Amino acid sequence: MTDSIILYSSDYCSHSWAVKSFLAEYDVPVTIINVDDDPQAREALKTINRGYASVPTLVFPDGRQLTEPSIRQVRAELNLESPGLIDRALGFLGI
Repeated sequence: MTDSIILYSSDYCSHSWAVKSFLAEYDVPVTIINVDDDPQAREALKTINRGYASVPTLVFPDGRQLTEPSIRQVRAELNLESPGLIDRALGFLGI
């Protein structure tokens, strides 16, 4: 079993891009599997999602999964705190 999260994604899915970016921002170990050019990965994804090739799909090391999750759901699943308004504003200003 791997210690990283598996992220099934597509180059054509902006939500996949957002989840990848979020995981990178928090240095979350992730193995990205792009289903666009990999028929076997697409079939594996369809097995996970009961026939649907829904991206993004996250599979956690313990087998839990999230399909098309919001960033809020990913944050909650990883127990990451959301920065407060002041911290977000300061970050936006580069302070």
